[in-house]
Amino acid sequence: MRAGVRVTVIVAAGSILAGAAVAGSVALSAPSKSPARVNVRAAAGRSAAPATPAARAKPTVAASATPAPRPAPPGVQVTGAPTGLKAKGGVLANAATGGLLWSRDLGTERPIGSITKVMTALVVIRAGNLDRQIQVPRAVIAYVGKYGADSAGLYPGDTLTVQQLLEAMLLPSGCDAAYILATAYGPGMPAFLAKMNATAQQLGMTHTHFTSPDGLPYPTELSTFSTPADLLTLGLAAMKSPVFRSIVAQHIYQIPKGSGHHHYWWQNTNDLIGSYPGADGIKTGYTTAALHCLLFEASRGGLTLIGDVLGSPATGPASGADAATRVLNWGFSLRRT
Repeated sequence: MRAGVRVTVIVAAGSILAGAAVAGSVALSAPSKSPARVNVRAAAGRSAAPATPAARAKPTVAASATPAPRPAPPGVQVTGAPTGLKAKGGVLANAATGGLLWSRDLGTERPIGSITKVMTALVVIRAGNLDRQIQVPRAVIAYVGKYGADSAGLYPGDTLTVQQLLEAMLLPSGCDAAYILATAYGPGMPAFLAKMNATAQQLGMTHTHFTSPDGLPYPTELSTFSTPADLLTLGLAAMKSPVFRSIVAQHIYQIPKGSGHHHYWWQNTNDLIGSYPGADGIKTGYTTAALHCLLFEASRGGLTLIGDVLGSPATGPASGADAATRVLNWGFSLRRT
């Protein structure tokens, strides 16, 4: 992109239709009723003019009503970019407005590993009946063993609620829990995968496809994929759910031994939780092809930032969290407007 070219990025129906990183200064407008629509203007090395009041949607108010004033979400003056970042792709946005602060290969399709489980959770939570009890089938042992998958250590024959299975899937990244939820809520795996892909299309995630409920590499390493932009859309949608938010913000979750099930103790695989001030989600991902990935959110000083980093090299188990920390530290260091 040549210097001085003005770029307008518009997110419609929850999907960000852009492939270039945002640089320079960004003026963020107040959110509309739907935070999925974002208006970002950037010119290389200079500030864009803020949206004028006439350009913004005006709510319809009855003549006798006096609308209560709403505080505007914090704006951020963007300068520079995160440094020392080895992730192949990623994005950072103001969660209140959806305004992009930084991106790398925004529209490039990549494998995403267990971030896939965010969509699985969203489909299940939207379907409801979280108190439903499900018995752990013996088939999960073979499923986990076949792919060498992460497991929550679920015992065949135990009976757990859907809420508890969501904890098992999202915290220790249990592929056994994802398998159980998918087969129960499909019903059956093919039907559930169809629901995942239909939900992605409804959200406007046009560069995303799922072939598993957990991100395991079948039928191929690259068959389940998404983009930094689409995962931002997914994260914004999932974090609207109080149930989802409450799960992914936890460091540890326990189920005491009881009638019909063993004792379970699960720790969040997201290394930001409990170590990075203000971190409240969201989900890790890793496969040999995807490398280390993290969809994340954190709040500080009234500003909530959400984003993702994909394809961080395997320098250690916290590689994704290290990359996210660099991005978040840069984002929170920016001057508020």
